[in-house]
Amino acid sequence: MAHTKPRKKAGEAADVFGRYGVSPELALELLREMLLYRRFEEKAEEAYAIGKIGGFCHLHIGQEGAAAGSIKPLREDDYVVTAYREHTQALAKGVKPGPVMAELYGRAGGSSGGKGGSMHIFDRGVRFMGGHGIVGGQVPLATGIAWKIKYREEDGVVVCFMGDAAVNQGAFHEALNMAAIWELPAIYVVENNQYGMGTAFRRVSLVDMVEKASPYGIPASVVNGQDVLATYAHFRDLAEAVRGGGGPRFVDVQTYRFRGHSMSDPVSGTYRPKDEVDRMTHQQDPIVLLRDRLFEGGHLDQAGLEAIDAEAREAAQEAADFADRSPPPGPEALYSNVWAELNPHGRLNFDGRGESPWR
Repeated sequence: MAHTKPRKKAGEAADVFGRYGVSPELALELLREMLLYRRFEEKAEEAYAIGKIGGFCHLHIGQEGAAAGSIKPLREDDYVVTAYREHTQALAKGVKPGPVMAELYGRAGGSSGGKGGSMHIFDRGVRFMGGHGIVGGQVPLATGIAWKIKYREEDGVVVCFMGDAAVNQGAFHEALNMAAIWELPAIYVVENNQYGMGTAFRRVSLVDMVEKASPYGIPASVVNGQDVLATYAHFRDLAEAVRGGGGPRFVDVQTYRFRGHSMSDPVSGTYRPKDEVDRMTHQQDPIVLLRDRLFEGGHLDQAGLEAIDAEAREAAQEAADFADRSPPPGPEALYSNVWAELNPHGRLNFDGRGESPWR
């Protein structure tokens, strides 16, 4: 990440930080976190390529500004519920890198005991409530959490992330309708990377994304997710408004993924033009945009950047080492966290436990 852009005057860069109410120290912290997300995802990409991660794996590379900017302003007692592209969001909410990577590996040391995998990372200790593989399935769950917050007269908020394809799913509309009626403390966030898997959003909706919440009277806004400072300031103010009883909000976070929809999906050449991906990758990288602002303001130099990057690479490697050392789940994991009602006429167990009238 060599710095090649001509530097602006320090005063111009200072105006950027002042405009968003973000200190240079906080900006450096955001850069440190985004670099961790990037190096973590690159390590996961490498592990998938050599067979250490199986199944689906959806990388967040390119969307780090959306994760850091939207989650950093939250408190520890706030909730985050999201979809399946959630590795960096889990890290942002406080899940440790080792358990996240171990979950991708399907190991017992994973945040879900190795039984969830890439799409189902949970840690209720930090109020990160998943990772959900069903498109739009997390939206009513987040609405339920928001209802719990209001019913118990708590002071938290819930942020619910979704991809742009989820807004055409029925549960989305039912959940937003209820949230509006009950004035729930929820922020519904669309990570609008312009494509629902391989389909451009403009092909499936004549209505702009920001209008999707208008039938329910929910205030909506748009923010540039590649600008982490703008995103942070936006969500800082939103969380304060919702926490103060302002009711639900809807946010169109405009971002872009630099990789395919999943590891099995081509980056470009099919549904995304190569020149589009190249342009966004080179001109709208959220890490590079913040790095340049810090350089221009005199708050960071090349040596400092390399030191931060080295820390991120080391943390990603430590996470991979932790995952490698963690054993696979044992056979007993088949019966943990499984709930069922007992048959009133006896048990029917496939492993032969207990008595059954059908034996």
